[in-house]
Amino acid sequence: MWDKLMQAWKVKEVRNGLLFVLGMMVIFRVMANIPLPGVDLVALKRFFDANQVLGLLNLFSGGTIENFSIVALGVAPYITASIIFQLLAMIFPRLEEIQKDGEAGQRRINQWTRMLTIPLAIVQSFSLLQLLKQSQTPILTNSDPLHIVMIIASVTGGTMLLMWMGELMSEKKVGNGISLLIFAGIIAGLPSSLSQLLATTDATQWFTYVLYAAVAVGMVAGVVFVSEGQRNVPVQYARQSRGMSSGLGGVGSSLPLRVNLTGVIPIIFAISLLLFPSVIAQFFTQAHTAWVAQAATWVIVTLQNQLVYGILYFSLVVIFTYFYTSIVFHPDRIAENIQKQGGFIPGIRPGKPTADYLQSVVNRITLGGALFLGIIAVAPLIAEGALGTRLIALGGTSILIVVSVVVESIKQIQSQITMREYDVY
Repeated sequence: MWDKLMQAWKVKEVRNGLLFVLGMMVIFRVMANIPLPGVDLVALKRFFDANQVLGLLNLFSGGTIENFSIVALGVAPYITASIIFQLLAMIFPRLEEIQKDGEAGQRRINQWTRMLTIPLAIVQSFSLLQLLKQSQTPILTNSDPLHIVMIIASVTGGTMLLMWMGELMSEKKVGNGISLLIFAGIIAGLPSSLSQLLATTDATQWFTYVLYAAVAVGMVAGVVFVSEGQRNVPVQYARQSRGMSSGLGGVGSSLPLRVNLTGVIPIIFAISLLLFPSVIAQFFTQAHTAWVAQAATWVIVTLQNQLVYGILYFSLVVIFTYFYTSIVFHPDRIAENIQKQGGFIPGIRPGKPTADYLQSVVNRITLGGALFLGIIAVAPLIAEGALGTRLIALGGTSILIVVSVVVESIKQIQSQITMREYDVY
């Protein structure tokens, strides 16, 4: 791996792409540390420390909410908009046709996603402000309407700027830009978390953290193992004849199908959907209608139950792994391309039978990958229940995102190197 990275650094296009992405990450972290006026950051930090749901929301935004910076929402509205359009594509056939219409269709979907991000950012920023008003300790030192409008406009503009930066980063083909921004936020908070951990750790807790480190290493190995696993489907191509000479037999090849075709996206989708009910319920805990307040409290208490949370987290990771695989994997197109190139899978007829066979293979290998990824996702929650520390749950989610993003970026860099090696020859 290190040889590939050193080789990538020697390629001008890849090196420039890496430097560009690194520069964008630095700009993102600078913006994440520019707080908006009229917010008591000390009271805000206490409010987040006392609420596990908000702690995960802060993690998901890349640590920007805790500082209430100009990019407080991070890329969460853009991810929400992406989820909405992907769900709508499964409901409305016309939207699915547009999505399958090659690069032109994808551009239209991307444009609509950007447009939907704006109202979502406005709604989410307003909801966040209303949530902060429910704190027992005043967080907003200035709550007049003009100041609230200024905060909403600033946060919405910050989200749109991050969305644009993420798309520019993706164009450099060294990783998914949105995932890299979340990755940068997690990594930036690592030094302070470690220093705080070491400062509050006594001799009786060392065994707990050694065990946590062992779980973290196992999670890293598991994510890499699943991400690198693949099934090679044999494909036979007829040998072409030229002039009076003809070849006997054919040329053997293989079609690699990865166990995890989706990378970090299922984890991000699962966390975002899991956070949604709790965040919405926070607004209704003090409702004047008794049954509404009771229902909101029940939702929050239920999702704070580690068993319920773990089951839902595991189920959503598995579901979204299958869901996103169905979006990125198109067996009909692959079968059509194989047939056009004069190829076939031994024992399988060309056309629809080939597509059905590829779909069945992907379903089987995705089941193993999805279950394994779900188990890795809930492993920190199991450790948290056994050891009684909330840090492990948050750290486990961070590890999943960080490792998945790194693996995805390395794959894209390696593919660029491979393409340039073929260009040389």
